[in-house]
Amino acid sequence: MAIQTTTSVKHPSDINKPSKTKAITYVNVAVAVIHYQNQYLLGFRDILQHQGNRYEFVGGKIEGHETAKQALIREVAEETGIDIADNTNVKLGRLHHDYDDKQVCLQVYKVALSAQQYETHKYRKQGLEGQALTWVDKSRLLAGEYHLPAANKTILEWLRLPTQIAITYPLAHFGDVANPAAWLQYHATHLTQDAWVYVRLKAVDLGSSVEQLLRLRPDIHAILPAAFNNNEASVSEIAINPQIVAKHLTQTQLMQWSSSHQSNDVSHCSITSSQSSSYALIVSCHDTDSIYAANKLAHARLQQQLPPVIGILLSPVLATQTHPETAPLGWQAWEELAALADMPVIGLGGLSPMMSAQAEQYGGVAVAGIRHFLQ
Repeated sequence: MAIQTTTSVKHPSDINKPSKTKAITYVNVAVAVIHYQNQYLLGFRDILQHQGNRYEFVGGKIEGHETAKQALIREVAEETGIDIADNTNVKLGRLHHDYDDKQVCLQVYKVALSAQQYETHKYRKQGLEGQALTWVDKSRLLAGEYHLPAANKTILEWLRLPTQIAITYPLAHFGDVANPAAWLQYHATHLTQDAWVYVRLKAVDLGSSVEQLLRLRPDIHAILPAAFNNNEASVSEIAINPQIVAKHLTQTQLMQWSSSHQSNDVSHCSITSSQSSSYALIVSCHDTDSIYAANKLAHARLQQQLPPVIGILLSPVLATQTHPETAPLGWQAWEELAALADMPVIGLGGLSPMMSAQAEQYGGVAVAGIRHFLQ
């Protein structure tokens, strides 16, 4: 990733300041997270380079005349010899990172290679620019076994997202809200192995039911409402359960946060300073304003070195039985909104697991839903 070649310039706000003001380098970089199944390609930065002596994803500076995808294709070809012009390039997100001496905007894409491409390149230990190349297993990459630049930490969190996320039925679906036994038995039986599941009971007393579900299904990965710990008395064990992978914010919660922090003072934000600060976030968005609010929240958490916003549930893509009165976005409008997001986008509303590939074609990384996502 040739970010060290960028020319230093002053930020526009610094132009009229005394000459002793330090010039800041601004770099727009296209990053290719290249993989074949669970094998991921990493380069290694020379110790003399910026952020040297670290592994990195392939990529480099976006030239003034290029789009991010054009730069991505060019940089990958220049560094590795791999032609990804016809590969599926899915936007993961954008990261703005301050290295003190350099301000970097990373535009990150996930690139899936074909079997033929992988077979051709898997034994090549050196790139076309002389850098070392290595293929690593996803589990070892996510375990932190490879020392990456600081800005890449969020990319690893994005890569943890599966292609499918299940959502539980509300308690009311099973009749007696006061007796969650039927809800518990159904989901313990029908959740797929190792599923990521957003536990959305829509009830005040969640603690006991969630705790029992996690005990019955130690393989699942739970997403809980962001206000979960505030509403529950019996959550001491749940709060530290490693099965909890993220907290969820509704669009209403997100916009309340955004409205109360127009001044950009996030130091007292309930979302960034409460117990939710221990977890990554997934947020619900339905329009442009909420996506911009999500981007703002993601940047705030990055500044405060908190777990990132790892995804947006963008809905409704298609018409749903549960909300027939809500007009669906349709794939075209959904794609336009997804392009605005600084984090991975998950399709929700009228979808099935079989539509994950279609979501990719329109800029998403995953799909989510209820009945079609349960066995």
